[in-house]
Amino acid sequence: MTGQDHTAVEIDTSKPHPARMYDWFLGGKDNYPVDEEMGRQLLSLDSRGRDMARVNRAFMHRAIRWLAENGVRQFLDIGTGIPTEPNLHQIAQRTAPDARIVYCDNDPIVLAHAEALLRSTPQGATEYIQADAREPDLILERAGKTLDFTKPVALSLVALLHFVGDEDGAHALVNRLMDRLSSGSYLVLSHVTGDFDPAGAAKASELYAAKGLTLRPRSRAEFAEFFNGFELVEPGVSLAADWRPELGEVVPVAGDDPIPGYAGVARKV
Repeated sequence: MTGQDHTAVEIDTSKPHPARMYDWFLGGKDNYPVDEEMGRQLLSLDSRGRDMARVNRAFMHRAIRWLAENGVRQFLDIGTGIPTEPNLHQIAQRTAPDARIVYCDNDPIVLAHAEALLRSTPQGATEYIQADAREPDLILERAGKTLDFTKPVALSLVALLHFVGDEDGAHALVNRLMDRLSSGSYLVLSHVTGDFDPAGAAKASELYAAKGLTLRPRSRAEFAEFFNGFELVEPGVSLAADWRPELGEVVPVAGDDPIPGYAGVARKV
């Protein structure tokens, strides 16, 4: 697979972008001063921002490994972010070399690095889609060229839904995507919460709004609603750091306070 043409990528550096801020938190170099500036503002609200990013990524690794070990061979990852090795397809294909993966993001800088996302094993396949998460029908149409929706697919929306407000149809988005997937498919989610510091979460949301961005932290109960109608995999909805730590990649963090992010994996029956 060659992905989409990325010979002429226009990147807006006038305002921060979540994918590039995430890259900055992870210590990457594919970000701009505007992203670092906002990242530092967020760190002033919660100094563990880098730990949050690392814990979230470690959850993704564990979840994808578990899915591949349990027979899943197709993955649709929306809100991919800038490639940071190991990428999702590398985790999946280490267990299942024939796994097929479709990535999707709306930041042109991710498209510029799409080559790193397309290094599949010979037995498997990877593809990249440039699209917004709020365009589920377009995503499904394009992903269907690589994935067989008559067979189980793991839909990964990791650290994405807190950027989609209720008014933008966050729940409808999840349901539209899952409706298209066959029985035996899985939903993989992680999400920022304000449960442990409501005032700080509110300030962070205001900071995003001032930049023309959305941040919608959700409570544990609100997050759990995304899994309504699906069968949660043990341990159910948990802190991201506590989701099956026995699978490895546990991130050491400073202090004893919980990292404010929930995670879960559920099966469509």
